[in-house]
Amino acid sequence: MKNKVALICGGKSEEREVSLLTGRQVRGALIETGFDVTTLDLNDNLVTALKEDRPDVVFIALHGKYGEDGCLQGLLDILGLPYVGSGVLASALAMNKAISKKLFRLEGLLCPKDVLVSRYSLQQPGLEGAIEQIDKNLTYPLVVKPNKQGSTIGLMVVRTRCDLENAILYAFKYDDEVLVEEFISGTEITVGVLGNDEPQALPVTEIRSVTGLYDYEAKYTPGMSEHIIPAQISDFAYRTAQDGALKSHRALGCRSISRSDFIVTPGDKTYILEVNTIPGMTRTSLIPDAAKAAGIDFPDLIALLVELALEK
Repeated sequence: MKNKVALICGGKSEEREVSLLTGRQVRGALIETGFDVTTLDLNDNLVTALKEDRPDVVFIALHGKYGEDGCLQGLLDILGLPYVGSGVLASALAMNKAISKKLFRLEGLLCPKDVLVSRYSLQQPGLEGAIEQIDKNLTYPLVVKPNKQGSTIGLMVVRTRCDLENAILYAFKYDDEVLVEEFISGTEITVGVLGNDEPQALPVTEIRSVTGLYDYEAKYTPGMSEHIIPAQISDFAYRTAQDGALKSHRALGCRSISRSDFIVTPGDKTYILEVNTIPGMTRTSLIPDAAKAAGIDFPDLIALLVELALEK
């Protein structure tokens, strides 16, 4: 008997269109591997639809707010439905870049130095005071981004103080907290992890963007970025990245799947940037490419994720 899978995609975040792309590809793979699939959107009718359908498992293909931050996971826990990916706590921790970096540091992982700016903190010293604190603790260039957002939405690279204020105000359009980090120059890589109790790291992927920055356009526009597998880095950096991905996966309490992003400097220092608990599954996405390099084609990858969810 075929397992019934409820595929949830779309949603209400800035990443809705990307989520719909992921959903279409995942749906095709699920049908190809023999699952009975119902596609749902994150709307006011979702709970009713899930109660009526009573799927065996839910495949979450939502990126960003409400889908990747633990909100939907909490709802599914209440409904007693197993789902692909991490639970409430791991999802919320990974979505909050500032908090997750604290955990990474406890695991001995290198992280870029940062200053967190919140709307509340601006009430006292004001924006000028926040900028003074940033200048005191960090050196240019800087990366300015929303603390709880994905797909590099709201992200800007700032090379001078005169551009910092506009970058912070721009990031505040997407979140009530803004993370300002030192810019780490080097090779951008990413490492996928699959599994529950005994997770395994996938081959390390090097990312080369046409623009030099792996931003929203480079991620989702065919031809704007290149994935090099295996990454052309030293054996030491390669092992460090895979080990770091496993450490971060476990530190956050991730399940089923995660993807950790890193920068490797010319001096072979490996800095972790963030962890994604619901990586993209579009035709330009990283995890499917890494899985293919490991001998797992896309339909089998999707089926494996369903199996891992049912295992939980």
